Amino acid sequence: QVQLVESGGGLVQAGGSLRLSCAASARTFMPYAMAWFRQAPGKEREFVAAITWSGGRTTYADSVKGRFTISKDNTKNTVYLQMNSLKPEDTSDYYCAVHGSGRIDYPLNYSSWGQGTQVTVSS
Repeated sequence: QVQLVESGGGLVQAGGSLRLSCAASARTFMPYAMAWFRQAPGKEREFVAAITWSGGRTTYADSVKGRFTISKDNTKNTVYLQMNSLKPEDTSDYYCAVHGSGRIDYPLNYSSWGQGTQVTVSS
C-alpha cells in the first residue's frame, strides 16, 4: 500500500505562485503515472495534471494549461505541481494520486490518494 503525503498549499494572492509536493512511501514504486486532482466544496473532483512515471509524458486540464507544470523526481518518489498565475477559481483542495488503470484523467482509475492540501487564492 502506497502512502502519499502532500505539502505546499496555502493562501496566495491572485497572480501568485505555489508549488505543491507529494511524496510517496513504498518499498518499490513504479506506477504508470501520478496525477493531481482538485476538489472545491460542493463540486466534483476534477483532473488537473498527470505525468507518466517512466517517460515523463505530461497531460493537463485545459483550465491550467500554460500556468501549471507537473514534474517528478523518481529518486525521491515525489511529484510536484508548480502553479503560476493563480486565479481565485483555482481555490480548492488539491490531491495527488497513483494511477491504477484506464483513462488518466478519470479519478476512479486512481488507486491511492493523499490527504489533500488546501490552496486558497484571494482576489
